[in-house]
Amino acid sequence: MMSSFWVIIACIGLAVITLVTRAFFMIPEREVPLPGWLKRGLKYAPLAALAAVIAPEIVMSNGHMIHTLADARLPALAVAVVYFFYKRSILGTIALGMLVYLPLHIGVGW
Repeated sequence: MMSSFWVIIACIGLAVITLVTRAFFMIPEREVPLPGWLKRGLKYAPLAALAAVIAPEIVMSNGHMIHTLADARLPALAVAVVYFFYKRSILGTIALGMLVYLPLHIGVGW
């Protein structure tokens, strides 16, 4: 077992690492020049991170691929995707997807 001293040291170390990595771009006095290809690529980082988090939640359940169409996530996904391509509203997409998902999941038991 780790003593409380080492737990405190580990927490302090993690806090310092977090602070340094998050403040890394604020430390220099002038803007750090980035190549054009990197700037263009960084535009897609939030979308890639969101897809990496959401995609497994949609197609997997308890660590296994879903094998039935009677899953509340699939109709909610279909409605949300259609709404997004029609209105281009992120908030509306989330709200409508949850409006379809919750009754199917809680009410029907999918």
